[in-house]
Amino acid sequence: MSQSSRRAGLAKTLVIALGIFLLLLGIDQYSKYWAVAHLKNQDAISLIPGVFELHYLENHGAAWGILSGKMFFLIGISVLVLGLLVYLYTKIPEGRHFWLLKACFLCIFAGTVGNLLDRVFHQYVIDFLYFKWIDFPVFNVADIYVTLGAGLLIVALFFVYSEQELSFWKFFREK
Repeated sequence: MSQSSRRAGLAKTLVIALGIFLLLLGIDQYSKYWAVAHLKNQDAISLIPGVFELHYLENHGAAWGILSGKMFFLIGISVLVLGLLVYLYTKIPEGRHFWLLKACFLCIFAGTVGNLLDRVFHQYVIDFLYFKWIDFPVFNVADIYVTLGAGLLIVALFFVYSEQELSFWKFFREK
């Protein structure tokens, strides 16, 4: 494969990844815009009575409200995580075999950016999805992306890819 065709393939991959990222981010941001427009200062909307409802909440912390009021710290951690994600993503080889890894990273990246935008522009994260039945903390679409991406990443690292296949990351290389 020539250098120019390799570059063209990489460019195509990056454009597709950017498109997926922007689509995921757009869905998250639109859902939060919708929540503010239709749920803020309103009673919760029960979708499945006693089980699931739309309930507007402004979360000034991280998951479950931990680190409430530590906005600069949370923004800093988010930026560090994004930097690490970009670094690790750029090390993933081209090819269909690694699509799952790339998808995991794109989900985590989109979710992290979605909540980071909330923290930067609102000083809180907009949450609105609530499983009342199990009294699970109120969450949002970005949280779903991060959870789904991280869960699939764990499965991929333990059950899909071998250490040898992951040797492009230095910490998986044999000593």
